[in-house]
Amino acid sequence: MATLSLIDRLDILEPRFEEVSTLITDPAVIADQQRYVRLTKEYHDLERILEAKREYVSALAAVEESRQILADEEDEEMRQLARQELDEAQARIPELEERIKLMLVPADPDDAKNAVVEIRGGTGGDEAALFAGDLFRMYQKFAESKGWELAVSSYSEGAAGGYKEIVFTLTGAGVYGVMKYESGVHRVQRVPATETQGRVHTSAATVAVLPEAQEFEVEIHEGEIRWDTFRSGGAGGQNVNKVESGVRLRYNWKNPNTGQVEEILIECTETRDQPKNKERALSRLRTFIYDREHQKYLDDIASRRKTMVSTGDRSAKIRTYNFPQGRITDHRINYTIYNLQGFMNGDIQDCIDKLTVAENTEKLKSAEL
Repeated sequence: MATLSLIDRLDILEPRFEEVSTLITDPAVIADQQRYVRLTKEYHDLERILEAKREYVSALAAVEESRQILADEEDEEMRQLARQELDEAQARIPELEERIKLMLVPADPDDAKNAVVEIRGGTGGDEAALFAGDLFRMYQKFAESKGWELAVSSYSEGAAGGYKEIVFTLTGAGVYGVMKYESGVHRVQRVPATETQGRVHTSAATVAVLPEAQEFEVEIHEGEIRWDTFRSGGAGGQNVNKVESGVRLRYNWKNPNTGQVEEILIECTETRDQPKNKERALSRLRTFIYDREHQKYLDDIASRRKTMVSTGDRSAKIRTYNFPQGRITDHRINYTIYNLQGFMNGDIQDCIDKLTVAENTEKLKSAEL
């Protein structure tokens, strides 16, 4: 019955795939950018599912055919080939079923987007800022290993190094779907460089990972934005300090959840080019508003989950970095490894893989697949 149920679910998708295939060639749909992007994504998702269906049906047919040969055929060589094909097909069927079930669970629509990452030093003063800098370098090296582009939007350096706050955008394929697991409080336990007694201190930094909003997802009245320019500080040569390349925007936004008007203030000083800084500040404004308007959806997801795997909860302590023991512990899935140096050098994919598996398990349970 389970097999028939899965096939039935897949059969239902065939007419929709044909419908979407036709729609994305319709000039009226192409002219509606928002609808066209949504339908194009749906087309590719359905295409992947139906390709998996063809593999699944082929494996079921191979099992049936091999069993028929073993029942009717007397030639030993043919029987041996049939047994081999039967074993291979039976081994593939559970893997295909698991893959298809995950595909049938509605994906987070934000997973395919770029990500805006904000790291802020929390409790711990200078040590927290240093740790925030360590986290930034960890993500920088991870991004390099994934072939992603990293662009810093703004930062505020700590008195002893590191960052009180740093905001950057990661651009690449499916960035948010990977990085969303990093949102939360990251705690570090180590002996600070300024500690003379050799005592281990505990400090923390918060990481917020937001999906980058597209222009058509957020309505902004650009004529109402108030712009200021100023001279950027910090390293970068004489031009940075002499030319007013830094930009600051102020925008009054009405929060649809509360009805209150809030002033949003965003600065961008990353490039020496004022128009580029304006463009990046606008991108951050869109992302900020999208995140706030989308929060109700995220809260609803979090309330339905038994564990916080990727809820985006920035107040939850998600991971501890214990330097004396060389240990990393992710508290959401009880994941512990003793490869802290490698982890801080960007080798975090194994942890993210396990978080992904945990989240997928939750999705399958909630979808009753």
